Amino acid sequence: MIVGSHSRKKPCTRQIVRWITEQATVLDDGVALLDGFCKALRDQALPLWRMSVVTNALDPSVRGFSFDWHSDRGASLASASYGAEDFDAFERSPLHALLADGRTFARWRLGDDLNAASAVPELIDLRAEGGTDYVLHLIWFAPGTALKGVAISFATDAPSGFSDDDMAVLDEVLPALGLAICKLSLSRTLQEALATYLGSETSTRVLEGNIRRGEGKTVAAAILLADFRGFTTLTDQDDPVKVVGWLDEHFDAIGEPVTRCGGEILKFMGDGFLAIFPVSDPKNQPCATCGVALDAADWALASNRALNERRRQAGLPQLEVHLALHFGQVVYGNVGTSRRLDFTVIGRAVNEASRIEELCDDAGRPVLVSDTFAERCARPLQLVGTFALRGLERRQQIWAPADDSVNCR
Repeated sequence: MIVGSHSRKKPCTRQIVRWITEQATVLDDGVALLDGFCKALRDQALPLWRMSVVTNALDPSVRGFSFDWHSDRGASLASASYGAEDFDAFERSPLHALLADGRTFARWRLGDDLNAASAVPELIDLRAEGGTDYVLHLIWFAPGTALKGVAISFATDAPSGFSDDDMAVLDEVLPALGLAICKLSLSRTLQEALATYLGSETSTRVLEGNIRRGEGKTVAAAILLADFRGFTTLTDQDDPVKVVGWLDEHFDAIGEPVTRCGGEILKFMGDGFLAIFPVSDPKNQPCATCGVALDAADWALASNRALNERRRQAGLPQLEVHLALHFGQVVYGNVGTSRRLDFTVIGRAVNEASRIEELCDDAGRPVLVSDTFAERCARPLQLVGTFALRGLERRQQIWAPADDSVNCR
């Protein structure tokens, strides 16, 4: 925090700008940055009462983020969804009014300009709480991403509003603050986008610098392979866009149990996916991780059945899922061309899991377990039979869950 005299008429903007740039370099926390910045302005006698920073997001679950600071409770972070309720709130905001007018700056003196304030519903609420002056700046970022820019607002409850000196201070610190927020937004977007497309563990590895082709390590893991039956036939019979939406619903049904139980979905392969549950101590038996992976499969199967029942009642098509569980050593790392890589797992165990999943139809079981997995798992299993796996010489015993218990929720 910058410490200054409350008796000064005009804050030292050079000191504040320097603080912003120093903190933006070492911090990856917008709440902490905003909290320190606002306290710095207050410490140097600027009558700041409220501040808000609003930026859109490149995120499949949220439309944008808002960092809000109140003089009586500090800074906080909120997200806006794609739902109608959050969009309605946006339409009530000064930012919506500013964008509608095609401007990058607006000021509302809430105590004097009744008509201007009443045209923006959110400002009516702000005035009722004691606000007297509201300033809004819009800073556009460089094109090329969904991060269009940032809206920064300042409000005061001082009887006379912001002075000319106060406005000059805000103008001077704004470019540095906008640059800092741009950096934080890009950092958050990089992390969230990679986690969305690669998974949390894999994205962490990539951000740590594991990006060269051939880099990887051998890990022991429980492997879960999921595949929906009848999807190809369904795509030939109905609107492809609808079919993709239905498939996403089924992926949610089986994917959430996997991630909630600690699995990492590494890749989607058409109408299925590959996930792993890394095993930290492969010599330890029975293997708790294998038990959790089987719990995830049970839960996924039950969740998909519940979805199918809801879809059946609505007169919509259903998709059955087949799940295979296997244990083995896999290579976890970068595979692909020099400029187009996939961070995934490869190895014999992955191929064997795929062959086991192919047996689900013949065995009449939605979940099958390899002999290697079965001998490590403490859960009761039933022997289904001995099978020759396609492409593999040795016949293997294949097992199935003996009960429908679900222990991961």
